[in-house]
Amino acid sequence: MPEREKSFVTTRGVVILPSDTETFPWPERAKRAGLTTIGLHLDPVLREAFVKSGKGHAFMASCKRLGLEVEYESHALNNLLPRDLFAKYPEMFRMNDEGRRVPDANLCVSNPDGVNRVCENAASYARRYPPTTHRHFFWTDDGQPMCRCPKCRGLSDSDQALLLENEMLKAIRRNDAMATLAHLVYHGTLDPPSQVKPLPGIFLEFAPIQRNYRQPIRNRDAPEYARLQDALDANLAVFGADNAQVLEYWLDVSFHSNWKRDALARIPWERSITEDDAAYYTGRGIRRITTFAVWLDGAYVERFGDPPLDEYGRILRDIRKKRK
Repeated sequence: MPEREKSFVTTRGVVILPSDTETFPWPERAKRAGLTTIGLHLDPVLREAFVKSGKGHAFMASCKRLGLEVEYESHALNNLLPRDLFAKYPEMFRMNDEGRRVPDANLCVSNPDGVNRVCENAASYARRYPPTTHRHFFWTDDGQPMCRCPKCRGLSDSDQALLLENEMLKAIRRNDAMATLAHLVYHGTLDPPSQVKPLPGIFLEFAPIQRNYRQPIRNRDAPEYARLQDALDANLAVFGADNAQVLEYWLDVSFHSNWKRDALARIPWERSITEDDAAYYTGRGIRRITTFAVWLDGAYVERFGDPPLDEYGRILRDIRKKRK
């Protein structure tokens, strides 16, 4: 029986930067740890540049040789709807709480021209630089609000995101009938959509950035943990668990360094916490688990020693069935 069928967790992954692969042998170490998937955290424009580069060719060849899947995950709307269009087409862009159209983030999902442009650009990138899994991740802009125009303001940020994702998926599937697309539950989209229904092929991606790593996520004593748990369950009720994915921060050097490269911090790794977290997620039927591992590279190893990558992989591999 293939290795990935032995574990309840079928996707065991990391999300890294392409630059992390330059000083750390990521494909080889991911394979050794029993991971199945490497996600690259880069926007569509940088994706194109990397995939076309010599380093990108070498990375992709290594992953193919080792049997590793490759995906691309990023906040993408600033690229899919270029900001320089605002001067000519302000109606494509979101309205803020003061009633002004602004090009700072996202778009107006009630404007068909803006939605169509986003969808066509997403479909183009998906066709030219596809993930090996048919799973696509074109997130809304990082932690930024959606539109507050008269047509959009009655929709929550989650509903607006899902409305756009449904349209993107239809566009991407014109070239790839097997394509699926993530709905990111994160910051302003923690609450589930209530007015828009996901099309088949939209899957839940849960990224609990509000948590800490001193206690397992199942602990309800902390209010932020209770909210995360309730949000996960409410979103699973909408999207289902079959293809749901968790995107954690267990190995994310950038997160634990407060995104300050000159203040690089050691990963606060606690095996028991990660084990308990994994049991919590699989107890809800989730079989796809990944973690950011941005800035886990040669500089990190030189300063702090070998990361707990093998231990992380072993935790996910050892889950044989759904646990509570």
